[in-house]
Amino acid sequence: MRAVIQRVGRASVSVGGESVAAIGPGLLVLCGVAQDDTIETAEKLATKVAGLRIFEDEAGKMNLSTADVGGSVLCISQFTLYGDVRKGRRPSFDAAAPPESALPLYEAFCSAVEREGLPCLRGSFGAHMVIELVNDGPVTLILDSDDLGRPRRA
Repeated sequence: MRAVIQRVGRASVSVGGESVAAIGPGLLVLCGVAQDDTIETAEKLATKVAGLRIFEDEAGKMNLSTADVGGSVLCISQFTLYGDVRKGRRPSFDAAAPPESALPLYEAFCSAVEREGLPCLRGSFGAHMVIELVNDGPVTLILDSDDLGRPRRA
């Protein structure tokens, strides 16, 4: 799985001009599911996202988690995170899981975030969505489940 995490002052998602979900301060998570991902992968990545200390404390240091600041998560499924543009000009999405496999893993990710104690609102899986956000910082991180077991330094 891949996740692009943005610290936001607020974020919302709409489909066809209708609001689907909105949060105040917290995290906007764009979540992509790969062909070989599992429930275990989803839960591991969710635990990592929920525990990130990327909000500033009184001293201005990133020491606080989303829960510490009373924030929420807005999670949007995003198969294009597995777009491969190494050849040609049109992306290939062969590495992305098909919708019937991706939906249960996306839901498992969101449910695992909720089990970590955070409200996790969702976009509309498979729909054309319009996302609005106010990036706070800006703080944007990219997590790939394949990298979680690797050492930080070589």
